[in-house]
Amino acid sequence: MIRPATVNDVVEIHAMIRELAEYERALEHARASEEQLREALFGEHPAASALIAEDDETGEVLGYALWFPRFSTWTGNRGMYLEDLYVRPRARGQKYGKALLAALAALCERHGYDRFEWCVLSWNEPAVDFYKSLGAEFLDEWRVCRLSGASLGGLAAQAGR
Repeated sequence: MIRPATVNDVVEIHAMIRELAEYERALEHARASEEQLREALFGEHPAASALIAEDDETGEVLGYALWFPRFSTWTGNRGMYLEDLYVRPRARGQKYGKALLAALAALCERHGYDRFEWCVLSWNEPAVDFYKSLGAEFLDEWRVCRLSGASLGGLAAQAGR
C-alpha cells in the first residue's frame, strides 16, 4: 500500500534516510534530525511531502519517497523533484519502488505538473537500470552543481559588494 506520510511516520522516515545514506556511502552527510524532518514535512510551512510504502498485511513500513514542487521558467509550470526514493533491502524486487513512483506520477498528473525529475548516482546500476525500464530520460548534458560549507559562505559574503 502507498499512502501519504503522517507525522507518526517521522521516526521511520528518519531511520530510512540514514539507511539510504549508508547505502550511498555518505552516512556522515545525513545530519537531519527527526525534529527537522517533522518541521519540514508537517510544520506550518512544509518544505516537502512524503509517501510511505507499507506491507498491506502487517503495516510494516518498507519504503518512502520524499518530494517537493519545483518550477520551470521554460514551461511556465510546476513540476516535481524527487529528493529520495528508498525501499528497504528485504522488500526490493517486490514492486514497492515502482508503486511509489507511479503514485508520484499520478500526483504530477493530478496537479498539472509536466515534469518529474530526480538524480541518481552513476555507480548505482540497479537504480539506473530500474529508471531506464520505466522510460526515464537521462540528461547527460546537465550536471548537478552545489555550493555548501565554506564555498557557500564565501559567495554569500560577496553579496551587496
